[in-house]
Amino acid sequence: MTLTAFSIILAGVLLNSAAQLMLKAGAQALGTVAFNGASLFAAGWSAATQPWILVGLCCYFVSAGLWILALTRVDVTVAYPMLSMGYVIAALLAWHFFGEALTASRVVGIAIILVGVVVLGRG
Repeated sequence: MTLTAFSIILAGVLLNSAAQLMLKAGAQALGTVAFNGASLFAAGWSAATQPWILVGLCCYFVSAGLWILALTRVDVTVAYPMLSMGYVIAALLAWHFFGEALTASRVVGIAIILVGVVVLGRG
């Protein structure tokens, strides 16, 4: 994989991770949503006008464009596993920004993912 291809994939993964965190921030601003007609409609409208959610969705859109660009340069069997880096990035940032638990089993899982990404990236 070339440096350019890797850079495109990494930029897409970073944007995808950022989108997850922005959606989480937007969801926290919405609060708990009840599952009934009126509340669900009101929550949908609130979500559609929540700035964090809107920016997060924009990040997803740009990330998808970068992904398409990456797929013109790299086999999907190599590129797709690289998306696993997004879990690593999102888990670390969620721990930092939202205080989410980063338990020993999650750290081991993250290490396994990173090893897998390195192995696949070299192949």
